[in-house]
Amino acid sequence: MVKKVFFICCFISLISCGVKTEYRKDIVSFLVPKPVKVTQQRGFFTINKKTVIVVPKNLWNEAIYLQKIIEESSSFKIEVILDSENIQPKNSIELIENLNIAIEFNSKESYKLSSTKLKTQIEASSAEGMMRGIQTLRQLFVDDFHKNSKRNEWKLPLVSIQDYPKFKHRGMLFDSGRHFFDITTVKKYIDLLAFYKMNVFHWHLTEDQGWRIAIEKYPKLTEIGAYRTQKDGTIYGGFYTKEQIKEVVAYATERHIAVIPEIELPGHSQAALAAYPELSCTGNTIEVANDWGVFKEIYCAGNEQTFTFLEAVLTEVMELFPSEYIHIGGDEAPKSRWEACPKCQKRIKDENLADEHELQSYFIHRIEKILHKNNRKLIGWDEILEGGLSPTATVQSWRGDKGGIVAAKNNQFAIMSPTSHCYFDFGIETIDLEKVYSFNPIPSELPSEKHKYILGGECNLWSEHIPNEENLDSKVFPRIFAMSEVLWSNPKEKNFDEFYNRVQNQYTLLDAKKVKYGLELIPITLKSLMNEKKVQIEVVTKHESFKTNYRWNCSDCDTIFIKTPSLITLNKSAELEIETYKNDKKYGNNVLQNYKLHKGINTEIKQKNLYADFYKASGEKGLVDGKLGSTNYRDGNWQGFFGDDIECIIDLGEQKSVSEIGANFLHRQQSWIFVPSLIKIQISVDGNNWKEWAVIRSKINPKIDKNTIETFSKTKEVHKFRYVKIVAKNLEKLPEWHEAAGSKGWLFIDEIFVN
Repeated sequence: MVKKVFFICCFISLISCGVKTEYRKDIVSFLVPKPVKVTQQRGFFTINKKTVIVVPKNLWNEAIYLQKIIEESSSFKIEVILDSENIQPKNSIELIENLNIAIEFNSKESYKLSSTKLKTQIEASSAEGMMRGIQTLRQLFVDDFHKNSKRNEWKLPLVSIQDYPKFKHRGMLFDSGRHFFDITTVKKYIDLLAFYKMNVFHWHLTEDQGWRIAIEKYPKLTEIGAYRTQKDGTIYGGFYTKEQIKEVVAYATERHIAVIPEIELPGHSQAALAAYPELSCTGNTIEVANDWGVFKEIYCAGNEQTFTFLEAVLTEVMELFPSEYIHIGGDEAPKSRWEACPKCQKRIKDENLADEHELQSYFIHRIEKILHKNNRKLIGWDEILEGGLSPTATVQSWRGDKGGIVAAKNNQFAIMSPTSHCYFDFGIETIDLEKVYSFNPIPSELPSEKHKYILGGECNLWSEHIPNEENLDSKVFPRIFAMSEVLWSNPKEKNFDEFYNRVQNQYTLLDAKKVKYGLELIPITLKSLMNEKKVQIEVVTKHESFKTNYRWNCSDCDTIFIKTPSLITLNKSAELEIETYKNDKKYGNNVLQNYKLHKGINTEIKQKNLYADFYKASGEKGLVDGKLGSTNYRDGNWQGFFGDDIECIIDLGEQKSVSEIGANFLHRQQSWIFVPSLIKIQISVDGNNWKEWAVIRSKINPKIDKNTIETFSKTKEVHKFRYVKIVAKNLEKLPEWHEAAGSKGWLFIDEIFVN
């Protein structure tokens, strides 16, 4: 009897092992971006040593790509055979050319994927569509497949999928100019872009801080321009040889990723001018830039030698890159050198140009003629609109969506990558997964008949503060999941919670690919409230899976972490520290937020000028929420004003006794952020008649290259009043000694305090 029971238990155990499937259940929850239509049936298709790939001749390269992927993770080989009516394999993956697919879904990248127990079929009208279908097939495999675990068979769920992209252009800008990344890293990212159905690798190859592409006619571009002397005296740099460029382009072409090179002009060109100073306005010897920002050195627009040089460079670039587009930058080009250059001024006069902005337009038009002569099209940042846009240029809109709107309304194509949603070099405190997911490349104010001119979008990854691959990974992932879905999937079906749950299923796959991903969300937001004349802080978690503990840090605070209540009372000025857990695991670094307790918290405030949308602190009450900013101007506590003065009035609600009034300002001259030279503080009982409280001058040397917070405050004998007015003047133009001399500057303020 005991033996019989043992046998039954073993039999049940074996049945259980057999029933335990090794393929993905509920496959939609594992797919990013989400396909247009998915149906899943019971059962599975098995890939093993008996499986063959059947393919027509013109899709042979895609079949070989699929064969390599399967064999890398399997202990068996898989055969590829040409489609023939005489061959009827019992276990097959069939790649089928179906020209009607593109017509049906209005996209050459569309595909259908279906499977039974005997075969899996991918239908597409083009090689591009077939590659997108193959990437979906890759996502159907379990995580072990992506670890190259060499198993004897793989089971895939039975599915029926119809899929096509929303936008034609789905890209990522990869900046090798500020920091140099080797070919292995570049290939890794091309493969990841393909896996998530992105189709453009925008490769930023020249910058102030480094020239990264070999040009035979001008060898000093890499001999000198590819290397910089760091502030600690070390030499940093590198460049890609022509053979390496060809290798990358071939790798991307195999995955149907377009590689669009960017050769910056007329600005962001200090590395080139360090190599060939005769192309600058001054001819002076300069160094490759070793810092970040915008630099005044710029190609001389009045010098014919400049255009001879750039034509030769672009000719060699076009020989390496078969892309339809060449990106020429065109952004952040200070005009101070041109204003002082006799050659540039002569060019303005000879060409009947109005000013330096039209000179830039002249410059861009000449470059575009070089591209047109080689059957290429030009993309430039939205500054190319200044002075008049060529009718055949494509605008990449980064300073908001205005540039894209202007282009589309003029029947010209645009690519959307506004800083508000698409700059992945920004931390998640500025742009998190949810913010990216909320991005719509089509501006709401654009008429529907102009939507066709929005080609799509890009996430931009500038590498000033991304020195290595691990840091790169954490900036890109998981946020690129949101970008891939925004650009591929149907925007009418957007649901962040559903998307967020699918993202959770991507992490084991990223682990298998050795991607060092970062955080998804800002774990919490902090709101200042007034309850019965007490200042209280509400801790709002961004997702239900987050739990928090908190403590106050100060000389006489209890430093033990305790469970966060719904509201935390602010009894004194101190630092609040909050630790977050997601599913009982520590989530990111602890949040540290300094508070200043004062009488103006959560009072009414009116501002004459509006802050920039992406530097707005916590909105209308951002200057009276008690939260102090750090030297990181993107920490969410600063309000930024570009070119505008700050003038605001605080209403304390009633007359209060006050002896101190002040405000904090940020100095970060690299980022064009300067404290005001002085601020004026006034007080009033009725809001109409004002008395001067103080005029306070800055003590900071504007030239210092150090991020600094300056507190402007004045303590006096006690006065009783209701209203406070603060006026802070912005610089009219950045000073002559600054690299961006003549441009507008920023004013950053984080808190106005009244005690």
